[in-house]
Amino acid sequence: MKPPAREPLARARHSAIHLEVRDQYASTDPDFLEWRAGRRTFTPDNRAHWWEGWHDAVHAAVARGVSVRRARVVSEPLTEYVRWEYAYALTNVAAGEQVRWLPRRRAADLAVPAVDFWVFDGALVLFHHFSGDGVLTEREYVEDPTLATWCVEAFDTVWRRATPHEEYEPV
Repeated sequence: MKPPAREPLARARHSAIHLEVRDQYASTDPDFLEWRAGRRTFTPDNRAHWWEGWHDAVHAAVARGVSVRRARVVSEPLTEYVRWEYAYALTNVAAGEQVRWLPRRRAADLAVPAVDFWVFDGALVLFHHFSGDGVLTEREYVEDPTLATWCVEAFDTVWRRATPHEEYEPV
């Protein structure tokens, strides 16, 4: 499998945007399983438990002036997995990401790709392809200016309509 988003994020100069459109990802994630078992470890006061390489990469990018934004289109009521993502999002925010949430019912009139993607500096698109049960099967990097522009425009449309993490109340 090709390298993860961390590598292009390390090269980004201006922006990194990430759109997530799934309600379920691989349910074997150890952190998800801990959370599911009732161990709520994602609190600001126990940063040593959850700060990982991804958080370092985001923090470094933001420190050098890169805007890192993540938007999630979600079904309500939220799936158990997306409830965990909501709980875990405080780690993304702590690292410097801006996170927003858009209920799927408010996205019905939007033209949005049916797959999760990243766009780095408005040029490099990284599509994440998943199996039906949420396992990442492929990372597809595409350098196509027309496609990149469309993905950025789709993301920006979602972003404008979405609710900032700090204001979103899960249903």
